[in-house]
Amino acid sequence: MDELKIIVPIGTTKKRKIVGRGCGSGHGGTSCKGNNGQNCRAGGGVRPGFEGGQMPLYRRIARRGFSNSRFKTKYEIINLCDLEKIEDGAVVNKELLIDKCIIVKKRLPVKLLGNGDITKKITVDLDKVSKSAQGKIEKAGGSVIIKTKAEVDENGK
Repeated sequence: MDELKIIVPIGTTKKRKIVGRGCGSGHGGTSCKGNNGQNCRAGGGVRPGFEGGQMPLYRRIARRGFSNSRFKTKYEIINLCDLEKIEDGAVVNKELLIDKCIIVKKRLPVKLLGNGDITKKITVDLDKVSKSAQGKIEKAGGSVIIKTKAEVDENGK
């Protein structure tokens, strides 16, 4: 029976470094760790963030104040040019955008921005619509239904 030969491209494998096996190995004597010092000893080395006695960076930087970034509302962003895929006279809401694979994240509220142009007469019923997008939609003959904050909170963010 013929032997199965595996062809491996040159340079994809590297020989393991065998240390502490005498001077003839090329890695003997000090086992590639140098002559003296903290890092050549067993258990030597410093913890992560140690800067040789200098005040470490994590202690030099101030930890003060409050950030509201954890509580900000994140939106799934779409542009007017994305709505050109939708047929004329349709009501554009979150369910339609999910069906047409325009948005992916179902849990986030949707915001429509005014990048691009629209030629179709559509009705937009989304969580937020920018003023430029609203102007372009109304200019094309469509309309925008603006949800109040209570309706958005009622449906969930």
